[in-house]
Amino acid sequence: MYFMRVLHISAECYPAAKSGGLGDVAGALPKYLTSAGWESAVVIPKYGLPWTTKHRFKLLHVGAYFLNDQYHPYTIEEPLQTDLDFSLYMVNLPGLFDRPGIYGDAEKGWYTDNTERFISFQIAILDWVKNMDLKPEILHCHDYHAGLVPFLIKFSKIFEVLKKIPTVFTIHNAEYAGSFPWLKKDLLPEFPVEVNGLLDWSDQINPLASAVKNAWAITTVSPGYLLELQQFSSGLEWLFSNEKRKCRGILNGIDHDVWDPKTDTYLNAHLPDKVAYELKDIEDFKLNQKKQLVSQLGLNQNIPWITFIGRLVREKGADILPDLINTVLESGTGIGFIILGSGEHYLHDLLRSMSYKYSGKLHVRIGYDEALAHQLYAASDFILMPSWVEPCGLNQLYALRYGTIPIVRAIGGLKDSIVPWKEKNGNGILFEAFSVVDAKNAIDEAFELFNDRKKFEEVRKFIFGIDFSWQKSASEYVKLYDELN
Repeated sequence: MYFMRVLHISAECYPAAKSGGLGDVAGALPKYLTSAGWESAVVIPKYGLPWTTKHRFKLLHVGAYFLNDQYHPYTIEEPLQTDLDFSLYMVNLPGLFDRPGIYGDAEKGWYTDNTERFISFQIAILDWVKNMDLKPEILHCHDYHAGLVPFLIKFSKIFEVLKKIPTVFTIHNAEYAGSFPWLKKDLLPEFPVEVNGLLDWSDQINPLASAVKNAWAITTVSPGYLLELQQFSSGLEWLFSNEKRKCRGILNGIDHDVWDPKTDTYLNAHLPDKVAYELKDIEDFKLNQKKQLVSQLGLNQNIPWITFIGRLVREKGADILPDLINTVLESGTGIGFIILGSGEHYLHDLLRSMSYKYSGKLHVRIGYDEALAHQLYAASDFILMPSWVEPCGLNQLYALRYGTIPIVRAIGGLKDSIVPWKEKNGNGILFEAFSVVDAKNAIDEAFELFNDRKKFEEVRKFIFGIDFSWQKSASEYVKLYDELN
């Protein structure tokens, strides 16, 4: 017997499967919703990832759905001894998800059958929910990987028993819509031809657009991103404007239990366990973290370090990094850069070669390392986010939690969460244009702030006290659920 008021359907959930912010949100929001009275569970695919292979599982449900004259078997399994504060379930679909990547292979790129994989994932979940004695009160779908759920429970006869369950669809990143040709329509259970338009956008089946049309409520991960989607969303602008009555922007939070400078297990030294910190507490913490990091990486302790953590792709502004770093370092500004991430292979090669040229001023680590990421948030002086698109951004919130000042482009959730340090309640540095010139000016401002030690320490002390935990954001979701229920 399962008890959940909300079932979150997601491709990722930290710590089991994470490639970005979606995983962090799915791994934190349910905990805070549960503590607020809306008991929540998460269901994701059962990937062949290290976290999965090192856990034992309990078999909860054996099922099969019938499609195209074939039975497609699946199981629902629950990992044991996870120390999670919510229930996590996994859909085991043999041959589809038992692979070493979430969306693709690090060397070969995206899996070519992702359409088939995530359609099967959604159908299996709905078949499972259909067979539950006690069904969820809300189905909360995250990104396009779960975007067909609202349509299927409205118009597929095999799921009509679920059609009264409210659906919420959260857009973490509208850059990925999951579109596929109508030639693949038979991957879906049968539905009336007259509702084709509720799946279609630009003559393709578009799971993101379909979810916006069919879900009971739409949320984005920041208010600013919702406004941006109504103006710039790869052709979906009219749709977001037309459906704005059921849309709301809710800024993501962060899990203060995971991101806690007093207890973070990835750090070798911690803040003292106090309610309020003195300036010296923060100075000592940051100095200790910086000493350990530069010693570990062989870097200079006496200069300011700017860190970039994230996917090395255009969306994150990574394509600006080589020219920006060249410009800053060639200008003689006494500043250093640390890059942690992976993405476009040409950027891997270019940044690696630059790290040899600027030895001691540029450190590049290709890949993702959760421990190093925590250490960088704690030890760096600034974090750089020159994003082309940033629906919410979590890195700036993690950085603030560890006293690291964000340098961000004024877009999406970055604009919603970062205020220029010279203004009231200022907590960072913003720049407007996606250009080397504007980003370089922001870095020059950071260098000047760093050298004004009194003001720098004041800003750093202030940002330690900012609360971006999930409690406030979760309360907004609770309000939404209450309205729908």
